[in-house]
This record gives sequence, C-alpha cells and structure tokens, in this order.
Amino acid sequence: MSANSFDFLYDHTEDTRTRFVCFITPSLQRFDLAITSTSRFYGKQLITDIQSGKTAIIGPDDLNEPGYLEYVYKLSEEDGEDLRNFLIEVVGMINFTDI
Repeated sequence: MSANSFDFLYDHTEDTRTRFVCFITPSLQRFDLAITSTSRFYGKQLITDIQSGKTAIIGPDDLNEPGYLEYVYKLSEEDGEDLRNFLIEVVGMINFTDI
C-alpha cells in the first residue's frame, strides 16, 4: 500500500518549541516531560510523559477537569494533583491561533 492510496485529512509541517523538564514531587514521584508548544490544537500544548510514552493535548480547561490527568497518565490522585500543580504554571491561558 502506498501513501497515494490514503485520503489525507491534513499534512502540515510547522516549527514547534519543546521544553524538556524532569522533576521529583514531595511524594518522590519522578516526572520526565516533553512540553510541546504548537499553533495547532487551539493553543493547547502537547504534554508527553517520556517514561510512559503517553501524550495528551492539555489546556487550562483540562487541568480543571477532575480526574483527567489521573486517567490520561494512569496516576494516583496524589501524583495527579502534583502534576496538575506543575502544569498550571506551564500551560497558561489558551491563545486561539487557528482563527
């Protein structure tokens, strides 16, 4: 099967900015994250847990959703809250760049 047989919904290349950060929480949980900023996804950021390979598109609204981080990254409630507290400082407000 060749690429010519696929119906592409989009095929877009852009320059992105990625921040790599590693930190340890008070409960000694280690997080290794890649935080990618892009003009796609309505200003939300791609947050990748490098250890598990799990990625989510996250904005401030997602951080306010109870249990969301725990579900996506398979975390305990305590670890999810620690990650949430970090991401609140990182994610910031949504900039609608697709409009």
